[in-house]
Amino acid sequence: MIPFCNIYSSFLQRSYDQVIHDVALQELPVIFCLDRAGLVGEDGPTHHGVFDIAAYRNVPNLIMASPFDETELRNLMYTAYLSRKPFMIRYPKGRGKNPDWRQPFRELPIGKGEKVREGKDIAILAYGPIGHNALEAAMLAEKEGISCAVYNMRFVKPMDTTLVKEVLSLFPVVITLEDGVIAGGFGSAVLELATELNSKTKIIRAGIPDQFISQGTIEELQRLCGLDSLSLLKVLKEHTGKISATTESNTTSSPEKIQTPAEKSRKRRSSGNLQEPTLF
Repeated sequence: MIPFCNIYSSFLQRSYDQVIHDVALQELPVIFCLDRAGLVGEDGPTHHGVFDIAAYRNVPNLIMASPFDETELRNLMYTAYLSRKPFMIRYPKGRGKNPDWRQPFRELPIGKGEKVREGKDIAILAYGPIGHNALEAAMLAEKEGISCAVYNMRFVKPMDTTLVKEVLSLFPVVITLEDGVIAGGFGSAVLELATELNSKTKIIRAGIPDQFISQGTIEELQRLCGLDSLSLLKVLKEHTGKISATTESNTTSSPEKIQTPAEKSRKRRSSGNLQEPTLF
């Protein structure tokens, strides 16, 4: 029997030692399906599943993957079942957008990504379904005269080092995109490889900044973190010379504390600038 453990990404934080000692160390074929990975919207700061990539990519024997879409999720689960190895699959909260997801199962090569859009000026390496934002940004960039390649990395451990090396050799600037914390995440893995290769390619990491993210819709929070397509378009334009980078974005520095409209409203009330609502 091959067990599938379906659990919120944030809940698995409590089981870090068990994953290491009881599964990875024993090389047991347990498949962790991490629901609500990434920003979860109104569920709030305790439920954002943004730490799993950084937390688990250093665990030996553990395979880590994130699907680009629903069909790929099915195929990753099938691949995990056939692998007979410790396997972790992360996917976000919400409904899928692909109505034709019931396709025959296909085993995917472990540790291999793929190019999903051609480009010659700049590239985005995306991990997981957040890659759809990269595709949207690339299509918008095309209208601005920017040719942006997009890659679906699919695996962070083992990472497709052959593909990353190829991308680093082809582009002067590469953006990494993930729905997880920047510190220690997928982008950090790419930076580590680039350092080992002594690559001169500039790498811009897009992800969750070093702070706890509050409540809001997923779209709103992605925009505040600089992960939506328009924010990515701005980064693409800045790093291809289409506009000047007057200020650094969330992808390259520690930003000011992100506040949702609800938080700003509470701050105004606490400062006396806005009256509390009458309850009775």
